[in-house]
Amino acid sequence: MRPYRDDPQRLRALVREDRVHRDVYIDPEVFELEMQRLWRRAWLYVGHDSQIPEPGDYYTTTLAREPVIMMRGQDKQVRVLMNRCAHKGAQLVSATHGHCEGGLLRCPYHGWTYRLDGSLRTIPLRAGYEGTALEETQAGHGLVGLADVVNYRGFVFARLSPQGMDFADYFAGSLSSIDNMVDRSPEGRLQVAGGVLRYQHDCNWKMFIENLNDTMHPMVAHESAAGTAKKLWAGQSPDAPKPMAIEQFLPFVNGYDFFDKMGVRIYPNGHSYTGVHFSIHSAYSAIGEYEQRLEQAYGAERARAILGEVRHNTVYYPNLTIKGAIQSIRVARPIAVDKTLIESWTFRLVGAPEKLLQRTVLYTRLINAPTSVVGHDDRHCYRAMQEGLHAQGNDWVSLHRNFSAAERERIAGDYNGTSEVSMRGQFRAWATLMESGS
Repeated sequence: MRPYRDDPQRLRALVREDRVHRDVYIDPEVFELEMQRLWRRAWLYVGHDSQIPEPGDYYTTTLAREPVIMMRGQDKQVRVLMNRCAHKGAQLVSATHGHCEGGLLRCPYHGWTYRLDGSLRTIPLRAGYEGTALEETQAGHGLVGLADVVNYRGFVFARLSPQGMDFADYFAGSLSSIDNMVDRSPEGRLQVAGGVLRYQHDCNWKMFIENLNDTMHPMVAHESAAGTAKKLWAGQSPDAPKPMAIEQFLPFVNGYDFFDKMGVRIYPNGHSYTGVHFSIHSAYSAIGEYEQRLEQAYGAERARAILGEVRHNTVYYPNLTIKGAIQSIRVARPIAVDKTLIESWTFRLVGAPEKLLQRTVLYTRLINAPTSVVGHDDRHCYRAMQEGLHAQGNDWVSLHRNFSAAERERIAGDYNGTSEVSMRGQFRAWATLMESGS
């Protein structure tokens, strides 16, 4: 059988309109093609500009497993540079964040130095290169910087490939979830609060991304964790004020009808969110001081509209998921076909009371952290799927739930919350990016 790389028809056949072949999750060659094609041509979340507030500040991460530096230049612009010296290829910085003293990057191997925009500044004993072709090569020009970088309201996205969709076309109306999250700050600004929680999932990256808009699993997978909290609270008066932890736990064991009526909105290119009408965050206690500050900043009508949006999870395909109503994000960074690093970040709403941040931090600890009692339910299911898909006898994964022939013409729009339409939309994007990247 020919490798997927050399057989476009075989690769295309992995995705059908109502099911996908198990190889999209378990085949190492398919994973490598994703890194080379899909992840290079998609717009990927790099980091938040509040992580690098001053010129010379940097933050390092990976995009499609390639090391990059998000850097604030002397001109205060945010750039994304490859974390690779132009000489021998050594990584210039190994820390996850820091500050470049003197406005320079210096290679720890041979001492080549670069300005904050990546341009080459000095080479020790430069005379040794006179008469050579160094100036005609990339090494003579300095670091490789990504040409396609967009800072959207503090969220920095980049595209590795010089070919691909324009930023606005790629995200379309889905950016409204970021708008709502930022607008929740009375000053219209977010700040990353504290560090990051990183934890490895023993599964393919797509399993995590798909799960964010899968509303058929909470009442099953989280029955023991959130169900225990429900039992502990049973018998309390309906008027009794709920502790934050109880408010955050209980919605996970709502019934199918609740999640179905939440609704899901689908955008082109794999983006989507659940919580069109309401969500698990809708019943949190009001914080009067916060609402007053928001009204002072925006006016009563606009403040109500901002707080009225309580979307559950928004997926920015393929690597960013956000919870605007709780000011937290998770970022997927694939390692291998069966290993994915998940980063969990919390944000402070600038100008809001600290109680909002306390709520976010508690939610992260309870739901999105390595120590979470809810998150481990999901991790167990991901690992079970990753291992189970190696069983013979059925090569296909079903995405049939609420499939309609109308999706063949147009998939964007609103659907019932328990539909698998968001997954079908993601695989449409997968097929398009894998094809266009060949």
